Amino acid sequence: MISRNLTEIVVAMRRVATILGAAAVLAYAVPARAHAYLDHASPAVGSAVAVSPPAVTLWFTGKIEPAFSHVTVADAQGRRVDLDDARVPPNDQTELQIGLKPLAAGTYTVHWSVVSVDTHPTEGTFTFQVGVK
Repeated sequence: MISRNLTEIVVAMRRVATILGAAAVLAYAVPARAHAYLDHASPAVGSAVAVSPPAVTLWFTGKIEPAFSHVTVADAQGRRVDLDDARVPPNDQTELQIGLKPLAAGTYTVHWSVVSVDTHPTEGTFTFQVGVK
């Protein structure tokens, strides 16, 4: 009887240890997801819009460091068409915005580079088109 109870206690303790071990692994893995990858943008990646947007807004999967996060927008000839006023709004550290000059019909390239609050850099490029029907 005592041996049986002792066996049940050992089995229960092993289950608790397994659960705690799994929880520790998951807790340790959470910071790795703090990297800031592009989630979505406006205008959307690869999209065509009828009229010139006033700005490009990017949303990331994690918070970004404003001092180390940048975005530019260029026309097909590589000339910058943004207002060089990139900013991270104080109320949403996952968002990066930049104003645009009035854009003619054509293809525009957005290049972004950000550093997440966990100090990991990511960058990317995408295009969108204006005035395409």
